[in-house]
Amino acid sequence: MDPSSFSLEVRWVQGIKQKHVTFINPNTVCYPCGNFIVFTDIETKRQSVLQCPSGSIGAFAVNMCSEVVAFSDKKLPPNIYAFTFPGLVKRSELKGAAQLEYSLLAFSHSGHFLGSYSSVPDHLLTIWSWQEGIILCSVSDTRSNFTSLTFNPMDWHQLCLSSEESLTFWNIEVCDTVYHLTSTPVKLLNEDGIMAEEDGHMSAQPDGLLSYFGPQMPIPAIAGLVGDEAEGFIPKEQRKPIVKPNTHCWSSTSNLFVGCKGGQLLSVNPETQKITVLNLTEPSTTGESPRTALYEKNIKTMAVYKDGLYIGGNDGILWLCSTKGSEFKMKECWNAKEPIENISFSPDYKALSIATQKGSVYIYSYKQSGEPMQILSTCNDELTAADFLTSGNKYCLSVGRSGGVQLWSLQDGANISSLNLDVQATCMACCPSSHYAVIGSSNGHIFFVDAVKVKAPRIIARKRLYHVPVLHLYFDQKGKVLVTGAGDGHIFILDARPSSSFQVLGYTVVGGDILSLSLLSSVDSPQIKALALVCPKEEKGEEEEGTQLELFSLALKIFQSPNEYIDQRGMFKDSVIHKHQYKVEQPLFSAVLGSNGNSVFGYCSDSPCIYKFALPKETSGDKMKVLPVEKKVCGSQLGPGYLCLSPHHKWLSVSAGDGILYLQDSSNLENFAQASCHSHRTGGIGSMAFSLDGHTLITTGVGDGTAVCLTWRHPGNNFVNSAFEYGRTLSISLQDTIFMEDEALRKMSLWSPDAETLHAGKEEEDRLRVEMIEQDHSSQMLSADPTWLDHKFTEAIKEEEKKYSDQKKSLKNGIKELRQKIQAMMRENESLPDIEKLDQQEFNLDTEEQERLRAESEQEVERVRREIELENLSKQYLREVIKKECWDSMSIKGHSVMSFHTAHEVTNYPLKERAAKELEDIARVLNVKKMESVDLKIRKEIVEVPAKIGTEEEEEMEEETERSRDTTSLIGSLSDQHGGNTSNLYSQLELHSREEKINQIILLQDIIYNVKTSFNKEFEVVYRQKEQEVARVNERNQRILEIISELNIQEKLIEPKFTDNEKPERALTVDDSEIKVEKYLTPEQKTTVEQQAKQEEEKRLAAQEDNAKQRALNDMMGGVLEVKKEDILRMEVAQPSFFSKAETEWTEDEKKHFKDYDRKCKELNEEKEKYRKILEAEVKKIQASIMETTLAFDEILSRLFEKKVKCEMVIYQEELKISNLLFSILIEEEINIRAAQQNQIMDKKRKQKNQTSDLVKTFKAAVESFRESYDDLVAEDKLLDRGFKKEFSDVPAHHVDQLYKLYKKRPRVQRLRTQTESEVPFGDRPGSAKAYNDSIVQLMKAMDEFDATEHLPEGLDLPVWERFCLARRSKMEYEQQVKRKALVLAEMQEFLHKRIEEDERTRQDIEDIMQELNILRNEKMKFQLDLTVQFILKQGQVEVENADLIPSYTDAILLHRSVIEDLNSNIRGLGEQKIASMVESKDFRKGIFQLEWEHKKIQMEMEDLKMKSRDITMLRVTKEIQTFLNETNYDMRISNQMLVLEETINVQEKQHEKNVKQYRQAIKDLDKHINRKKETNTQLDMELQDTLISFSERKHIYDVVGVEPNSEKNARDRYMDIVQRRKLVDLVKAQAQEMTVLRTELDRLRMKTFPALVQMEY
Repeated sequence: MDPSSFSLEVRWVQGIKQKHVTFINPNTVCYPCGNFIVFTDIETKRQSVLQCPSGSIGAFAVNMCSEVVAFSDKKLPPNIYAFTFPGLVKRSELKGAAQLEYSLLAFSHSGHFLGSYSSVPDHLLTIWSWQEGIILCSVSDTRSNFTSLTFNPMDWHQLCLSSEESLTFWNIEVCDTVYHLTSTPVKLLNEDGIMAEEDGHMSAQPDGLLSYFGPQMPIPAIAGLVGDEAEGFIPKEQRKPIVKPNTHCWSSTSNLFVGCKGGQLLSVNPETQKITVLNLTEPSTTGESPRTALYEKNIKTMAVYKDGLYIGGNDGILWLCSTKGSEFKMKECWNAKEPIENISFSPDYKALSIATQKGSVYIYSYKQSGEPMQILSTCNDELTAADFLTSGNKYCLSVGRSGGVQLWSLQDGANISSLNLDVQATCMACCPSSHYAVIGSSNGHIFFVDAVKVKAPRIIARKRLYHVPVLHLYFDQKGKVLVTGAGDGHIFILDARPSSSFQVLGYTVVGGDILSLSLLSSVDSPQIKALALVCPKEEKGEEEEGTQLELFSLALKIFQSPNEYIDQRGMFKDSVIHKHQYKVEQPLFSAVLGSNGNSVFGYCSDSPCIYKFALPKETSGDKMKVLPVEKKVCGSQLGPGYLCLSPHHKWLSVSAGDGILYLQDSSNLENFAQASCHSHRTGGIGSMAFSLDGHTLITTGVGDGTAVCLTWRHPGNNFVNSAFEYGRTLSISLQDTIFMEDEALRKMSLWSPDAETLHAGKEEEDRLRVEMIEQDHSSQMLSADPTWLDHKFTEAIKEEEKKYSDQKKSLKNGIKELRQKIQAMMRENESLPDIEKLDQQEFNLDTEEQERLRAESEQEVERVRREIELENLSKQYLREVIKKECWDSMSIKGHSVMSFHTAHEVTNYPLKERAAKELEDIARVLNVKKMESVDLKIRKEIVEVPAKIGTEEEEEMEEETERSRDTTSLIGSLSDQHGGNTSNLYSQLELHSREEKINQIILLQDIIYNVKTSFNKEFEVVYRQKEQEVARVNERNQRILEIISELNIQEKLIEPKFTDNEKPERALTVDDSEIKVEKYLTPEQKTTVEQQAKQEEEKRLAAQEDNAKQRALNDMMGGVLEVKKEDILRMEVAQPSFFSKAETEWTEDEKKHFKDYDRKCKELNEEKEKYRKILEAEVKKIQASIMETTLAFDEILSRLFEKKVKCEMVIYQEELKISNLLFSILIEEEINIRAAQQNQIMDKKRKQKNQTSDLVKTFKAAVESFRESYDDLVAEDKLLDRGFKKEFSDVPAHHVDQLYKLYKKRPRVQRLRTQTESEVPFGDRPGSAKAYNDSIVQLMKAMDEFDATEHLPEGLDLPVWERFCLARRSKMEYEQQVKRKALVLAEMQEFLHKRIEEDERTRQDIEDIMQELNILRNEKMKFQLDLTVQFILKQGQVEVENADLIPSYTDAILLHRSVIEDLNSNIRGLGEQKIASMVESKDFRKGIFQLEWEHKKIQMEMEDLKMKSRDITMLRVTKEIQTFLNETNYDMRISNQMLVLEETINVQEKQHEKNVKQYRQAIKDLDKHINRKKETNTQLDMELQDTLISFSERKHIYDVVGVEPNSEKNARDRYMDIVQRRKLVDLVKAQAQEMTVLRTELDRLRMKTFPALVQMEY
């Protein structure tokens, strides 16, 4: 068998990647699809397919100018292929620029260069000369994973890479044959359109003074970052969301338009990297705000056009944007009603391809009105399956994962129609006997889709068979049976004929999950064999699991009376369907029956192997038989795979994860054909189907959304004809059936969910009734959409209920009577005595149910108990962790002491045990300090001059002076006074190095620890004292309670108790009184408690036995042998026995005896009173003693509290010094980090400087060499010009002159221009190598015209003319070479200039970094010398103005106290002298002032008397005075007048309120009127705007048309305007003068009315 004669070819491919749909020429669009590139003619819609030579397609690019398509594969390492169209000839194969895969490809506009970008791991941008297959230049950029790559159409030297995080421009610089890439990243804007501020370098302070916070450091240095992490670091709290570029395109001005995910539209200048946010200026025509349509939608794609910019995005609208400056206008062009993924212009810019999210492609032309033309409609979804409709030679059907059904033409792959099921589809099969398909869903439904009318498919039925997804659907060859399978092990058999309404015949159950199903039937076979591959449930967890085969057969007579072969629940009997089970040791993934039904083919799931098993002819016994392996062959490269048998049972197809379809001969399992259909990277082949005649095959891919239609390359051979003949025979036998069943399909109505809902509602009552009867099966009945099994179960229950209704009724009545009897017995039992009563348990008839309930309750209790125990265990663990960390680790536990009478509470300092490392550090620092002091002493003895010898007193004074220098003021704390030793501390004025600061911190921490320890010692003394006081108080209270009980009085006691803060260890133990719930006891504990209670009861009874001695003592002496003093109050005198008689009946002895009794009673009462007073005095004394001792303790505690406050102050002082030291260390580390960062940058810059210097040297030499060659070429060109006459010296002179003129003459090559206006927005672009070659060709064609003999001068010989033509051509070639080299030289010089500039910038950067490093060193030195010193000074010793809350010490000076005291003493002496002189002067002036005041007083009294006399003389007696003199009660008169005035005022106030209400109502009415006027004005403004627009248009027309006729009128109008303006100017001047006069008058009147506050002069 020759495999070449059985090769398969691709007929068509369906599927799409929307983001890669583009034109390749004006009439063809192309796009990648799985392993193929599909080319579609937009006019005829015909496809041509290009298959990738090595698997699936990665990146993709098209050059429309040269009609070349480039794509990369996904093998390792990947390659790039370039093919021409329409010949589909491979032009080149590019290798070696990526390790894993190419992400992006892009052609330059001229098509000479190709750019590629590979992502992880190399991130390499490469520029190719793809025609030569060489790499021109490449560079790695790991800053981002870019998603878009484009060349500038106006300049191929520029290209752009973009991603959601970054935007980068790249420039290709050329120096002869050397290409160099330089990048220019663009800093993106924030989402609010503001550029993020960059952190600048540290700047030195000009005055040389440093602030307390040290020099200003950049944020990376503060964060401690060095290296690449420091570059561009922004703290999280300062980060703002930036725009996310989603797409970009170039404009005709070489600017870049960028569309962002947030809807922002940007314009970027590649030269300056300036970003301009384009703002919308006016709304769109549809009424919707375009700002919302654009800015709130995601811009996915853009395309530049001559008249503007086309934009598409998630809103599904194609917008045309016209830009002007930083503004743009929008116009809605077309609404696709689904998100637009990609738009692309044709090469002539007359058509625009639009690819939508759902897989449709439209061609839009702005010049043509109406809807765009749809050229492609495919499902953008992962395809689940594909199959052929009946006869299999015209149409096929595919279904996507989301339920999209599409019908295709087998001839050209055209989409005929589509249908959406709106469910998740899982499988599909087409019926061979009728034009319909069955689709399984994830919710257990199967849909029946009618495809009789291929242009209008419809859903005709839906059945629910499962509660789980349907996984398998298979028809037999005659289309009579439909078999379904799912994961629950149920296999349903349906009548596949539409005339039977797809009746479910029954089901069978297999013992596990169904992996695959297979049916085998033939034209003349009376039965259908079925095979199910099952994974047993009990063996799933084993490592070496086998699988199980279950074989059964279906006889055709089942269709006549199916109820005879099933039980009441609809299940087929195993004996009827001849069900057999077999075991295979290999774990199979799929299996099919062989051609004769005696063998099974299986594909292994562990290895890519195919096994052939032979089925036994007879089976005996119940034991499952293991099938032996008959043959084993290799299936595919990657497993597992699916097996499928052709309709004529002679071909076996293998489709697996490698994406290759293998066809094998079912007799010998040899491969005779194979075809690569899908990629193994996406998952390979998902499904495969044969056509009935075997001429066509169709496959669907996993994950690529592609359907591939295959056909035989040479279909005329006998091997293929056998399948064709079988299919033809089967088609002929099914013709009548197809006709009848299609008629039945046409008669079936359209299925709708509403009709099914109504039908389900009718059955709801029956189902609820069944649920009440059968509670055990209620879970199956709860579904609102029951399965077929649920319906069968309901029907079975109904039949059982109907059949056994009488028995059930009698049983119910019997149970009812029994219940009544038992209840009567229980009521009778309640009335019986206890000894005769029966236990309640005795009446329980259903003990089993009770035991079951009790067991369930015990299980639930046990479960809850375990949960509680686990929860308690976790809490105990947490408690232990907290206790270990916060209590056990403390050497001194934290607790407090409360006062007795106040709210004072003093706590100690909890301290942990000091670690060994901490003690070692302290010892090390102390040793260092000792060595430093010894070293300093020795240096003083060696270097310094010996001090003068003096007396001992002078030495002591000097020592005291030295000590005073290091007093608390200089030390900065009072720790010496509270247990801290400051003698080992460094001086605050000498802490310069980092080591000294760290040592000082360790010593300060030790001082804090000592201060806390010292306070804790005092605290413990006070705490023990309180314990003693509490014990004493409790003892005294005990005595007070005894006295109170004797005296029978009420007294308030002082009962001190320790709180939880004083006794924190009590929190670690739990008392029984704290538990409010009943304690749970186990049975063992209950037994122990009962035994203890029994023993205690026995002891109590034994103690209550008769004791004669105790009873006699109680009777005779009151239970005591001796009467104590404390018992006086309880003593009573015995009453005589004659008290029962009347007093008149007493005898004399009895009366004497009564007197004695009376005397004894008085004496006893006197004794009791004395004793009571003694006890009361004792109580008062004890209470006073308690109060005294507790108050004394409170005083001690208050002193301890003051001590605690001072200790806190000392600790805070030391902690403040530690904080300052830590801060200084931190600032020093920041400076060091900044210096390290700058040094690292310096190293990079130096390396870069070396590289740039080498480049400059290399390219200088290259430029000089090229210039020399250029000069040589120019010299040769000049030599040709000079040697012209010498070369033609044999020609006459007048001919030489004519030839020389012709020698200098050059043809003019004009570019071809179209007569109509070009639609291409980019216009003329700089020429590339191809354009240069084209111009040379045109020049040579023009030279051919010049060389024609018609230009031959008269009298010149033809040989001379030919020699002249050769010389002129040689001269032309030299001139072109000179021009070409001149351009190359200029390009090289520009390249060299850029390298020199780059080298200079690098040098300048190095100098700037060196300068900054020097500044850092200086500032670090200043900061180390500018120390922060802490002093303790009294309030009067700080003489700094306190402007804010904290004084500023920036310009303060620290002086010694003696200097201030001397100055104060001098000031005080001079002040006393001045005061004495001032007092003397004051006394003298005081006498003068007294005399002057007396003189003035006498004069004023005299003037006052004169005024009084004059007033009395001139006094006029008015009517009011007369009334006052005549009226007896003048006050009453005045009060009456006041009452009248008050009533008048009240009336006026009421009237005023009424007027205010009226005015407010009027104001409201006016406001309403104003609002109405505003609305009217707004409407008038809008009308006025329209009127002004129309007026301006008419005026413009009028001005254009009637300018000349109306010149005189215009002059007259202009004259009148001038006159009117003159009058208005005069009027304004007059009014201005009048205003000046009025303002002057107003100022005069104001000065006259108000007093002038000016200073008076005396």
